[in-house]
Amino acid sequence: MAKLSINGKTIDVTVEDDTPLLWVIREQIGLTGTKYGCGVAQCGACTVHIDGVATRSCTMPVSALTAEQKIVTIEGLSPDGNHPIQKAWIEHDVPQCGFCQSGMIMAAAALLQSNPKPSDADIAAEITNICRCGTYNRVKAAIKDVAAGGQMNRG
Repeated sequence: MAKLSINGKTIDVTVEDDTPLLWVIREQIGLTGTKYGCGVAQCGACTVHIDGVATRSCTMPVSALTAEQKIVTIEGLSPDGNHPIQKAWIEHDVPQCGFCQSGMIMAAAALLQSNPKPSDADIAAEITNICRCGTYNRVKAAIKDVAAGGQMNRG
């Protein structure tokens, strides 16, 4: 049994120690916004926050986590979809197929939380998620828009 803090709730799950966090989130808890893409932490579709850090959940074993660590999924980022980066995503028409979007949004939100005024180089270094639709220019524009407006809540 593992005790996890996900989106502000303490949750007990019974899984093998080596079960990836992604499968706990999706299959045990039923939060399906976090996506399975590659299974080897390359594409970023499975990105969640662990203590505010963008983390690929598909290779993170549950046994590596403690109940004190705060895990946030796309559902916990903003229950009403009103987070500044989510609003910027819409304003810049970032989503196309949408498959990578939850992980990309989580990576962008973590970047802006740690670096409210990222340079192009910072964005390129931190946003390594793969988007098959190739909306990278719109992603960068959305991140820069939020950074320029100071819309991030630093709390």
